[in-house]
Amino acid sequence: MFSKSKINEPGTPATPSTPDTAAKPATSPAPSASDFKSSAPKAKPPASQLSTDLHITGNLKTSGDIQIEGTVDGDIRAHLLTVGEGATVNGECMADDVVVNGRIVGTVRGLKVRLTSTARVEGDIIHKTIAIESGAHFEGSVQRQDDPLNTGTPKGTPKAAAKE
Repeated sequence: MFSKSKINEPGTPATPSTPDTAAKPATSPAPSASDFKSSAPKAKPPASQLSTDLHITGNLKTSGDIQIEGTVDGDIRAHLLTVGEGATVNGECMADDVVVNGRIVGTVRGLKVRLTSTARVEGDIIHKTIAIESGAHFEGSVQRQDDPLNTGTPKGTPKAAAKE
């Protein structure tokens, strides 16, 4: 069924391997095997990484992934946030996935929150799912919410009424 051919090698023109694929109309609902070979999969962009000697004062916001190895004094928002073993974050951390290996002083909000055995968190955790490994240090409260990334209260609703 599959064979090694020189169809996609540089310098070789791409030709259909069988006469059947050339005779198929362009509106065919099932793509041929050569259609899959010609399109390369989209590469996931690498995570932004803040090195151990970097100290940032200010907020960070990205729609991608970020790995913190240094110190951040400010809030962080990302898709995937990884706090390295030697890292410290003083502020709110909000991401779809949060992996804590280092220290966070502030609120953690995430759909999935994971505290590894080297994690140190001083603050509240608001999550959909959580995993805390043995040896992790956590001081604060834990609250499960279906949408932990939604920080706002409905318009016209006083904050005191929203807490009831």
